[in-house]
Amino acid sequence: MKTGVLADAQIRQMIAEGSIGATLAIQNEQVQPASLDLRIGNKAYRVRASFLPGRQNSVIQRLDELTMHEIDLNGGAVLEKGCVYVVPLMENLALTTGMTGAASAKSSTGRLDLMTRVITDRGVEFDRIPEGYTGPLYAEICPQSFSVVAQPGQMLTQIIFRQGRTFLTDDELRDVHTRTPIVSGEPVISDGLGFSVDLHPENGDLVGYRAKRHTSVIDLSKLSHYDPSEYWEEVRTKDGRIILDPGAFYILVSRESIAIPPDCAAEMAPYLAMVGEFRVHYAGFFDPGFGFDAAGGAGSRGVLEVRCHEAPFVLEHGQIVGRLVYERMSEVPATLYGADLKSNYQGQGLKLSKHFKS
Repeated sequence: MKTGVLADAQIRQMIAEGSIGATLAIQNEQVQPASLDLRIGNKAYRVRASFLPGRQNSVIQRLDELTMHEIDLNGGAVLEKGCVYVVPLMENLALTTGMTGAASAKSSTGRLDLMTRVITDRGVEFDRIPEGYTGPLYAEICPQSFSVVAQPGQMLTQIIFRQGRTFLTDDELRDVHTRTPIVSGEPVISDGLGFSVDLHPENGDLVGYRAKRHTSVIDLSKLSHYDPSEYWEEVRTKDGRIILDPGAFYILVSRESIAIPPDCAAEMAPYLAMVGEFRVHYAGFFDPGFGFDAAGGAGSRGVLEVRCHEAPFVLEHGQIVGRLVYERMSEVPATLYGADLKSNYQGQGLKLSKHFKS
C-alpha cells in the first residue's frame, strides 16, 4: 500500500478484509473521505479518574480497579459534567505491519467541550493506535462544560489510518501552497501552517461565545434544537482583544480561511505552551476537501475551541494560536468533504455545534 493517510475506498477495503470489525455492521455513512466515525456501545463505566492502561494491562483490567458503577446507555443516559466515563466502542481493529491509527473528537463533540479520547489495550498514549494493534477500542468521555445525554451508536470520535511517513515537511507544504493555495493571505509555515484568531470581524463586534457554567443537559440526538442563549454568553469586543478567564471555555474563529486539497489531510496540533495559557482545539482532523475551491483560493475558516488554563490571558486580534499539520493522502478520496458529502461546517465562520439553533 502506498505511503499516506488512507482514503475512503481503502478504509472500505479494510472493513471488507476484516482489519476493521464491529459488533454491529459498519454503516456506509461512517466512512468519511479520510477517516472512520466510531460508535459508542451500550454501556459506560463511571471511573474514579482518567487513566492509560500501560504496556502490561488491558483496559478491562484497569476498569476492574477503577470503576465506580456501570451505566446502561440503552434509551439514553446522562453523562455528568466533571465526571470521567469509559465506553467500549462498537469497532475493533486488526492493523497490519506498518499501519498506525490516530483518533480525535468529531467537530460537534469538540464544540460542546465534550472531551473524548480513544484508549487501547496496553496503550501508553491517548488517541494513538500503535503499529499492528489488534484488539478493542474504548472512548474516555469527560463532559467539561455541559452534561449530556448519550445513547448507543452515537459517533463522538473518528479515526484515521496512516501507512508509513505521512507528514509534509515545511518545504513540501510550501510547494502545495504554490500549486493550490491552502490559506488566504501569506502563509506562515513553521512545523505546519500557523493560524491566528479573528477578534476584529468585518461586521459587528461578535467574536465568540463563552460556555455558561450552570445549564441544562444537552441530548446529543437533538439537532438544531437548543437556544444558544441558554448555554452560551456572547463575547464582543470593539478593540480587537479579549481576556480569557481561567477555566472558561470559548468558541472563537480563525482569521484565515484555510483549505485542504484533495490529496492532503490535516490535523490541528494541540496546545503549545509557547503561545499562551490556553489550549486550542479538541477536534483535530480536517478531511480532504475542507474549504477547497477547485477554482483556487481557500474557503473555510477554522473554528477554535479554546480553554484557558491557570491565569487570565489577553488574546489579541491576529495572534498566532496554533498550527495545522498537513499530511499526504495515500490516494485521492472518492468523495470530498463538503463537495460530495453533506457537511454542517463547510464554508463556516463563527459557528456553534449542530445541536444549537442558528
